Amino acid sequence: MFGTPVNGLARLRGLRFRGLLVAAIVGLIPCINASAGPTDYQQGQGSSPITGAAGTGGSQGDSGLDHCDRPMGAMAVLEPQGIALQSLTRYSLSSPTSLIRMMIQQSNCFLVVERGAAMQNMQQERALASSGQLRGGSNMGGGQMVSADFILTPNVVFSENDAGGVGAGIGGLLGGRAALVGGLVGGLKFKEAQTSMLVADARSGIQVASAEGSTRKADFRLGAALFGGGGGGGVGGYGNTNEGKIIAAAFLDNYKKIVAVVRGDPSLQRSVGTLAQEAAAGGATQSGEVFNEGDIVVPKIANVKLFADSSDSGKAVATLGKGEELVVIGPEKNGYLNVQSGAASGWIKRVLITRGR
Repeated sequence: MFGTPVNGLARLRGLRFRGLLVAAIVGLIPCINASAGPTDYQQGQGSSPITGAAGTGGSQGDSGLDHCDRPMGAMAVLEPQGIALQSLTRYSLSSPTSLIRMMIQQSNCFLVVERGAAMQNMQQERALASSGQLRGGSNMGGGQMVSADFILTPNVVFSENDAGGVGAGIGGLLGGRAALVGGLVGGLKFKEAQTSMLVADARSGIQVASAEGSTRKADFRLGAALFGGGGGGGVGGYGNTNEGKIIAAAFLDNYKKIVAVVRGDPSLQRSVGTLAQEAAAGGATQSGEVFNEGDIVVPKIANVKLFADSSDSGKAVATLGKGEELVVIGPEKNGYLNVQSGAASGWIKRVLITRGR
């Protein structure tokens, strides 16, 4: 009558266990930044197989990459689409495009051309230039962008196994503290991740290289997440979560295979300058429309002279009317374009023509 019922004793023990577990986990939080003051910061401990930096002077922190003496072409990297991005988001991972682009630049095997989110800003700058809003001498306009020789499409597919994982179990136990503990535990998991890279020739549209592989990670234990080499963890990315690190390693392996394919086939290699040379050329190249053989162009004004040579001192062979159609028949020379009119062929000042409608 006066004793503690069996179920009451079990409940008491359960409460004590929960209290001890909460105290143990939450008690670790101050230790993560114990040496830092309220306004100080600490260097993060996250890193992946792809890390470091790259620029016109070379790269650093990229020991896992194969390197090339000079680029074999210019590469545009597309964003993964649809379900691939949704799957990555479930594991607190963003698009791997930035990671892959840094990998490519560090290897020096390809130039990386912007065809992603910043492309809209580039077009905006050109629109400002064409409207006359930019400062004089800004040299911003058409005819300056480097063409992409190759287009790389990355993809990742997950095979899941108990996707809730350790973090979900602990979160259910701790109730309102789930978000806090979840950041430490990082208990999401997958059975297998399959990554691939497909490379297409930008001019022909033909797929010229492909690589595929898979990585496995059976489980992420509470102890490993809290006390492993990664330190306190956090909501992550490719450098501070186990999921991110092994996916980064898989993409690294894919990219090495792509480099090997292009390096082993001279017919796939394109003639481009080094990163430093192309960057310097970008600042020196004058903006303006680019005309190719076969294009239709028209004079901007009436009474434009068509010369026999690419010089003002050459003989005038015809006088053209405004809007008169001309066909480009040769390359530009000394600021003149070789064209064919209905009556004669000759050279016309490039600044006096525009593309036909």
